[in-house]
Amino acid sequence: MSIHQAPMPLCNAGFSQLLIIDAQESLAAVMPKDELAVTVANINRLVRTAGILDLPIISTEQYPKGLGHTIEAVREHLPDTAAPTEKTCFSCCTAAGFERALTSQPARKQVVLMGMEAHICIVQTASGLQRWGYQVFVVADAICSRHPANRQNALERMRHSGIHVTNTESVAFEWLGDSANPHFREVSRMFK
Repeated sequence: MSIHQAPMPLCNAGFSQLLIIDAQESLAAVMPKDELAVTVANINRLVRTAGILDLPIISTEQYPKGLGHTIEAVREHLPDTAAPTEKTCFSCCTAAGFERALTSQPARKQVVLMGMEAHICIVQTASGLQRWGYQVFVVADAICSRHPANRQNALERMRHSGIHVTNTESVAFEWLGDSANPHFREVSRMFK
């Protein structure tokens, strides 16, 4: 079965991997507080869902010496296997070691993106992953930028470029696929 058959593809737990981009201390400190709170809550919902469904999680940190590490509110939910790839480039796709983490799961050709900042590292990574042949899903309510207008512009650019813009709840329920899924209750409780 090809994951490219549907005109509007859905996230599939068997094909997906989750990527958290640069959810770091210094970046978080300059985000609009309300947007940051929503972004962090939604990152954590999908991290927990990915853990329950045994999906791989990858994370990155942009120049951690200057911008700090992944914020504690996210880091405390990450598995040990999601140790961040450090980078100085804006696209994760040009960071040393990132491709190895991504391709360690060759059947997983869907990448679900979350993090900071939407108009810089998210947009450039989405473009790079798309060029590499991945199906890219950006979680609109789990990304932020210092200026909301930049986030909005990034979402519009990605939509017009064939990137799939989605939301946290859609991703979680697409991964579940069926209310008969043994993990349905545990995951659905996060959205009540």
